[in-house]
Amino acid sequence: MSKEFLEWAGKVRNMDRPSDEDFAYLYSMYKQATVGDCNIDQPDDALGKAKWVAWNSRKGISKEKAQELYIKRAKELIQWT
Repeated sequence: MSKEFLEWAGKVRNMDRPSDEDFAYLYSMYKQATVGDCNIDQPDDALGKAKWVAWNSRKGISKEKAQELYIKRAKELIQWT
């Protein structure tokens, strides 16, 4: 993982909770950047399912591209807070 990605991930952890849509985007790109394609079964609970659906929708995006997209969105969100 790039130093810039880790830096922005830290900033995201310290920001106010974003909208559900932005949270799902950041969560899914973070998981794609750090783990790769979704590798777990779909959970039964609503929050777990929503997170799983978001992450699974990123299937096929490289870890490098996911880091790039995560950083881009994090910068946009933090600029407006």
